[in-house]
Amino acid sequence: MDKISSSTSRTRRAALLAGFALMTSPLLAADYPIVIAHRGASGYLPEHTLAGYFVAIQQGADYIEPDLVVTKDGVLVVRHENEIGGTTDVAQHAEFASRRTDKTIDGVRLTGWFTEDFTLAELKTLRARERLPELRRANTRFDGAFQIPTFDEVLELVRASDRQRAAAARQRGLPAPPRIGVYPETKHPSYFASIGRRFDDALLKSLKRHDFKTASDPVFIQSFEVGNLKALRRRTKIRLVQLVAPAGQPYDLVLAGDSRRYLDLMTPAGLGEIKSYADAIGPYKEMVVSRRQDGSSGESTGLAERARAAGLGVHVWTLRAENEFLPTELRRGGDPGSLGDLEPEIRALLRAGATGIFADQPDRAVAARAAWLAAKR
Repeated sequence: MDKISSSTSRTRRAALLAGFALMTSPLLAADYPIVIAHRGASGYLPEHTLAGYFVAIQQGADYIEPDLVVTKDGVLVVRHENEIGGTTDVAQHAEFASRRTDKTIDGVRLTGWFTEDFTLAELKTLRARERLPELRRANTRFDGAFQIPTFDEVLELVRASDRQRAAAARQRGLPAPPRIGVYPETKHPSYFASIGRRFDDALLKSLKRHDFKTASDPVFIQSFEVGNLKALRRRTKIRLVQLVAPAGQPYDLVLAGDSRRYLDLMTPAGLGEIKSYADAIGPYKEMVVSRRQDGSSGESTGLAERARAAGLGVHVWTLRAENEFLPTELRRGGDPGSLGDLEPEIRALLRAGATGIFADQPDRAVAARAAWLAAKR
């Protein structure tokens, strides 16, 4: 963990402190874009681990993002996908070799091991692995170190961190900092419903137990599907986010024979419909600031402005510092896994109207936001 701490320069630490000062000042929410730790501090530790979430909180993220899937015994656990061959050491467990199978998830045929075929107790015998080992070679040193967390364990970490931060503030005579937010995603809700595993009850009960239950609480629930968000809107006042991609369509619309694609939802009529059941959209970053054919940064597409005019927030995914993911002019060196200049990309998205940023390196997003806010003054 000392290497993680040393990776934050003095300049970045100063920016983090500036960001905290801004967070505690009386800024309107619309003037203060949120930083969402994408699956934790995924640029520094394997994603969806308690250690990754802890580091993200220490780096100043406003929200941490757990992706939710379901176990055989109905427990919500945190994985990017229900197929866990690439993010755990399950393949090394001879006792689970027979669980390897083929399934069709949202129209895609997959081979592997799936959370719904394991009890929580069985999943707890596995250990997390880095999902992008070719790009994030340093993260592989943590392979085997961490368990798969449950959603409740993530919420307990948030509560403990809130208490610790509040106590530290009291000791220094400072006001209590804002609560750390959570930003869960329901993965493949139509698929899980088709096998009798539904998210809604368990998700809302867990959130309520940890005092996340109203629109004023720091929580967003997100989904790439439409129907489950509409169903949640009838049951909760918690803020909801319609995720959208530059291609394809929500899978529940596929099942319903509805031909609308994600891009159709980004028209004025589509944004108006989203506003009837959600509070924000979650678009891919190039839907907000385009890329040119040569891979360099383009211009604002106007989507963020149109969405905000419709009364929706705009939380953009996913900002990553590795060269592989950056516009060509922001890459540094020839190694796809080397870190480039992420901050200008974040600032461009904020200028285009983004009100939230999903980031794998939360400290760099916090620093970029602090610089952007300081420049606005």
